[in-house]
Amino acid sequence: MPEETAHTPVTAFMLVKTTPEWLALTVEERVHAFTTEVVPVVRARTAGVRSRFYDTEFYSARVTDVWVWEADDHHAYQLLVDALRETPFWDRYFEVVDLLVGTENGYARTYGVDAVTTLST
Repeated sequence: MPEETAHTPVTAFMLVKTTPEWLALTVEERVHAFTTEVVPVVRARTAGVRSRFYDTEFYSARVTDVWVWEADDHHAYQLLVDALRETPFWDRYFEVVDLLVGTENGYARTYGVDAVTTLST
C-alpha cells in the first residue's frame, strides 16, 4: 500500500439518537457518565483522533446529535469505533443511527487535481 494511502485522514459523521436511559439522567449525571465512562476509554485506546459534537434535536427527529470525528488514518478510526463500542455510549446511552465516513477531497488526491469543491466565501 502506498504511504500516502496508508495515512489518508478520515472524517466520520456519527449520527446518533439519545436513549431514554440517557435522557433520564440529570445534566450533572450525563457529564459525569461521559467524562468517567467514555472519555477515559477513548483516550486510553486511541491516538490521532479529534471530535466535535453538534446538537441537532431541534432540526431532526431521526437523530439528536452528530458527532464528527477526524482520524489521522483508517486504523485510528477503527480503534476509535472499537473503543466506543466498549463503553455505555454505544447502544446504551445513544443509538448509533448511521456512520458516514469519508476522506476530504479524495477525488482530488486520486486524480491529482485541485479540490475545487472546497469553498470559502
